[in-house]
Amino acid sequence: MRVVTVVGNRPQFIKSAPLSAALRDAAIDEVVVHTGQHYDRELSEVFFGELGLAEPRYRLGLETADPEAMRPAIRHAVEAESPDWVVVFGDTNSTLAGAKAAEGVPLAHVEAGLRSFDPTMPEEHNRVGVDRLSTLLFCPDERSALQLVKEGVAGEALVVGDVMADANRLFSPLAQAHSDVLERFGVEPGAFVLVTVHREANVQQQRIARIVEGLNLLDEPVVFPAHPRTRAVLTGLRSSVEISEPLGYLDFTALASQARVIATDSGGVQKEAYWHGVPCVTLRANTEWRDTVEVGANVLVDDDPDAIARAVAGAEFPADAPPLYGDGKASGRIAAALYPSGP
Repeated sequence: MRVVTVVGNRPQFIKSAPLSAALRDAAIDEVVVHTGQHYDRELSEVFFGELGLAEPRYRLGLETADPEAMRPAIRHAVEAESPDWVVVFGDTNSTLAGAKAAEGVPLAHVEAGLRSFDPTMPEEHNRVGVDRLSTLLFCPDERSALQLVKEGVAGEALVVGDVMADANRLFSPLAQAHSDVLERFGVEPGAFVLVTVHREANVQQQRIARIVEGLNLLDEPVVFPAHPRTRAVLTGLRSSVEISEPLGYLDFTALASQARVIATDSGGVQKEAYWHGVPCVTLRANTEWRDTVEVGANVLVDDDPDAIARAVAGAEFPADAPPLYGDGKASGRIAAALYPSGP
């Protein structure tokens, strides 16, 4: 039994870690193909050490976000390994490239059925395209499974929960126990704002300037570990916020779990905030994780500076927040669904 998993950037490394462990426990041979879409060490290489991921058999080193440029090399790996399944994660360009490279090998999409309903987002096009190519669609919740039914997607949809909940359950205790990141940044638990900005729309000069303007209005410590392309566009902007290098997952998790509030444009970080019981302010006009907004744990502010400052100042996590996106055991269900008859 052999599975090829395609990863290429930070969210996929996080999502793949608990599934790798579940595949190993089920005696399933996993072949990891690393596209190299993220080639900053803190956004890729460090994950293999921190999370104990299987060493990639294929390090493509492509250093590109172009799906068509990635596709031939991924296809070569698929042909060489002759797997039973190709597994892709989430909504990135590496996800789309891996899905297209499967070409006749059954495709499984982890985190299927999500929709922001924003056609300007490249990620939205990736989600829709990958779902239409998939044989098995692993959904984090009933809402995403119902969306696939509405769209008439041909593959089999299974609600398994969210593999990032698995990662949160496994690694959050380790992060708080072993990371000294709060001391390094000089912040106290529950007394700082954690910020992440990386989406393509938000790193356009006009939008990032408005987001920074909003952050400048905050009167509490701000920790802002910045994606490489975010750092590049921040150059020259007036900012009272200190920008740091990207962080490893355990350091970032230690910060996220102990922040007073998180301001982000990341879908994954919105969920992590929820599981940590930390209120979230989303720097977008929409989100694919609408449940977090509906229960009052997440506020959409787009790029309005005053709205950002108000939302951060008033952010509170609801005392009656229900469990969302599974029980932290999605990976085992995925492994079982790939091979229902077992080894």
